[in-house]
Amino acid sequence: MVNLKYSLVIEATKDPGFFGFYSPDLEGFTGVGHSVEDCLYKARWGMAEHVRLLKERGFPIPKPNPNPTVLIRNEGYSKKAAGRDVGGRRVRTAVK
Repeated sequence: MVNLKYSLVIEATKDPGFFGFYSPDLEGFTGVGHSVEDCLYKARWGMAEHVRLLKERGFPIPKPNPNPTVLIRNEGYSKKAAGRDVGGRRVRTAVK
């Protein structure tokens, strides 16, 4: 199950062993992973840590997204996207 409080964008890179990710809902939150699954795992825990640091430093904390999405983009993606449900969440996968 994809259990995220904020939306997530995962982007493939030229190197097939690395993916970048960020949250459009959570300013300043970014990361890298070795697979889509690795990005999802790191994002889940990283978002919690990012929110904790924002709170600790007195910065505003965005409200959780009531309907977060995960968007997976291939390098040079097109605007055509396919959607499917994964773990009860809507996942949009951009395709080339």
